[in-house]
Amino acid sequence: MQLSVHHLAVVTADLGRSEAFYSGILGLPVLQRWSDPEGRARSVWLGLGGGAFLAVERAAAPEPMRSDEAPGWHCVALGIAVQDRARWRGRLIAAGFPVVRESAFTLYVRDPDGNLVGLSHHPVPDPLREPPC
Repeated sequence: MQLSVHHLAVVTADLGRSEAFYSGILGLPVLQRWSDPEGRARSVWLGLGGGAFLAVERAAAPEPMRSDEAPGWHCVALGIAVQDRARWRGRLIAAGFPVVRESAFTLYVRDPDGNLVGLSHHPVPDPLREPPC
């Protein structure tokens, strides 16, 4: 039996701000919105392709926040085309989300809650960067 990604979920302090990042800046399409029993926005599901989705969920508490050094999911990486790398860099910077690090395959940025998001074109390296050893 082979497993595939069904969905990923991220919990956010500000649902609107995170939707603006994932849908507005990264371009993930809104599939569905969910409300809590009081009618407040609780979650938005964004399409990832291949039937998978990203569930962006409103946090019930502001803390604790996971640090990069702690156990847990490190990042989510979304696929891009190598020829779009420079355009993605420009789009992220223009939106106020600078690239925090990069490799020959991936640009890394922080979402509004500080979660690491990669934009990756692996296995095709960026021809302008040194390939990994």
